[in-house]
Amino acid sequence: MFELIPTLILLVVIGLGAGTLGSMLGVGGGIIMVPALTFLGISPSQTASTSLIAVTSTSMSSTVEYSRQKRIDYRLGILMAASAVPGAVVGALLSANITLEQFRLYFGLLLILVGIYILYKNSILRERREGLRALNAYRLLGITSASFVAGVISSLFGVGGGTIFVPLMLLVLGMGMHRAAATSQLTLVIASAAGVATHIVLGHPDYYYAIVLSAGAFAGAQVGARLSKTAKDALLQRALGGVLIAVGGKMIFDWLSSR
Repeated sequence: MFELIPTLILLVVIGLGAGTLGSMLGVGGGIIMVPALTFLGISPSQTASTSLIAVTSTSMSSTVEYSRQKRIDYRLGILMAASAVPGAVVGALLSANITLEQFRLYFGLLLILVGIYILYKNSILRERREGLRALNAYRLLGITSASFVAGVISSLFGVGGGTIFVPLMLLVLGMGMHRAAATSQLTLVIASAAGVATHIVLGHPDYYYAIVLSAGAFAGAQVGARLSKTAKDALLQRALGGVLIAVGGKMIFDWLSSR
């Protein structure tokens, strides 16, 4: 285990970077925090719960700033959260029954999928840019079902559900990225808070790591929300997508090596 001060600095930096990128892209900073915690050798349930506390901090910070910018669709955000909350409870319960090796495999696969999505997000949007679509019965079923799955993933891996919420709003409802990323943060606050509460009842979090990560993530989320107004993120998306795919590959390689 690292010495106290270097670990403190490392966690603050990780939280700051995760909060900034997560807020800008609407995907949640857990995508960055979870691999770091995993490589520190923390158990899956501790990793998921500790990261999720910081994700909640990031989302809360982002939501405050996005609310000031009047970018949030509150009706849609709360609708998705209503389906995501039961999923978040289920995910927290499942996290106690997964081994570190399984966690690395599943999370590695998730990272690769998210990395591919981020790399090709702009191409997808160009092809599907048809304008905002009405929320009919079929789209409502799709939104609520996918939100439940996002809630499970959120608490099981500690990443937040933004990796599902944002594409859902973009592709199913035709919402623009500007509002989708902001609305995703509101949904994440509600869903991740439910997941955190369940993890706390189960005694999973490492509160020292959680507090330090949350402090960095909260500050980073404010920076990311402001930068997102003017940022041209094509280069950022390519870099982040590539890093996520590489880290996901490393986690899968570690799983293969342990067999």
